[in-house]
Amino acid sequence: MVNSTVPYFILSTYIYVGSLKYFGHLKYLFFVIVMSLYFLTITANVLLIVVICVNRSLHEPMYMFLCSLFVNELYGSTGLFLSLLIQILSDVHTVSAPLCFLQVFSVYSYGSVEFASLAVMSYDRYLAICYPLEYNMRTTSSKVAMLIALSWLSPFLAIVVLMSLLVPLQLCGNIINKVYCDNYSIVKLACSDTTVNNIYGLIATCLTILCPVSLILYTYMRILKICFSGSKQTRQKAVSTCTPHLASLLNFSFGCFFEILQSRFNMSSVPSMLRIFLSLYFLTCQPLFNPLMYGLTLSKISLTCKKTTLC
Repeated sequence: MVNSTVPYFILSTYIYVGSLKYFGHLKYLFFVIVMSLYFLTITANVLLIVVICVNRSLHEPMYMFLCSLFVNELYGSTGLFLSLLIQILSDVHTVSAPLCFLQVFSVYSYGSVEFASLAVMSYDRYLAICYPLEYNMRTTSSKVAMLIALSWLSPFLAIVVLMSLLVPLQLCGNIINKVYCDNYSIVKLACSDTTVNNIYGLIATCLTILCPVSLILYTYMRILKICFSGSKQTRQKAVSTCTPHLASLLNFSFGCFFEILQSRFNMSSVPSMLRIFLSLYFLTCQPLFNPLMYGLTLSKISLTCKKTTLC
């Protein structure tokens, strides 16, 4: 049951930007830019999902994991972009409590699944490079399906628990100083005890961020060890398949790191427009960055895309 003490939330950052004469007159330009970015994101991810699903030559574990990643990009971008587009054109920057909580769930589950998917992909690369002869035996179709299911179900379960602690809170305010709803901003509005929320927030962060990142670091340490002691062909294979994955991880981690930093600490010294851009970075750039990065750097995908578009 959604908290009845606050029927809606006010996204005050939109009010600040709209109050600036210069930016107020450019809201239609902002709308077109955001709409174009959303359209490109949807098109790029859907194109690669279709290419991977239709072409049997891409029905390999690495591309199945990529397909799962692209589906998550569609999910996460939709959870944010639609709200952004509405708020840009709106004169009253409010969002109902149910929709606000729904956005919290969408944003947090997207981020958690992203880290889990990147961890599963790093494990797949670890097996392919460190155990090439045993790779097919270790990555059966049932195991691939299980890993994909695990990368989605575990984060969703963690966020469901987070939401079950967030929704019943008694709130004494409704102003969120951001452009979208997030867990910590709502918890700070509570006038009831939030100790359990804060403790579980740390536990959820460890489960959904630190654990996947630790697995990724471990697998890449093993991969580097093999590369230094292996042949030139092994090093080339590692570079070609691991570079886009590392670029994706660094890009997403940077955005998440700044968002956590901004939520937990006073960032008033940072210009407001820069704070807004960086708070949206991991939610707007990552869904477009991934399909472009993998589509351009993985030769098998890029060649298949060219054949598909030519046909």
